[in-house]
Amino acid sequence: MALSELFARLTGRRREPERPVLPRVPTSDDLLAALDRVEAMVARGAVPAPVASRVSRVSRTVRDTIPRLSNLGAGSLQAYNVMATATDYLPEAIGGYLRLPRQFADSRPVDRGKTSLMILIDQLDLLAATMDKVFDAVCRADADALVAHGRFLAEKFGTASTGGALSLGPDVTIAPDVPGRLQPPTGKGAP
Repeated sequence: MALSELFARLTGRRREPERPVLPRVPTSDDLLAALDRVEAMVARGAVPAPVASRVSRVSRTVRDTIPRLSNLGAGSLQAYNVMATATDYLPEAIGGYLRLPRQFADSRPVDRGKTSLMILIDQLDLLAATMDKVFDAVCRADADALVAHGRFLAEKFGTASTGGALSLGPDVTIAPDVPGRLQPPTGKGAP
């Protein structure tokens, strides 16, 4: 027990425990700025074309995903992965590669016969595939809504290939073959 804690107990004054300071959650602008920094690192570092194209693919997918992150819900692992890719995973992969001398990075095997360049390309391919899956997931809600709306319209009006029919209630239908002409009711009470 520290002397200050002992004194606080003896005098009846307890110190409030310090609250941990949590980092703030990055905003969309923070994520976009992080991607800008990575792209600038790539431009300054004169990386090989396969690296530049892969970084561009990952960055483009993350940029397309950011406006739709709310579709994933708060606390989503996929949303976290997008944030971490922009602010940590992608910058760290590129930074680690750029810290190495080009000749060493591109020609010396460092892990299971792979050069640093090969390892970086594998990492970028993995990030790209993961971000593609996340992008598909964030778009899925809108796509599902579109499909559901299409089914509703098909049920309500028929299909486009048959011309459809507008049902205005149990007794009135507008037929597609004569635009605007009301069809007589069918069933009970029909003349």
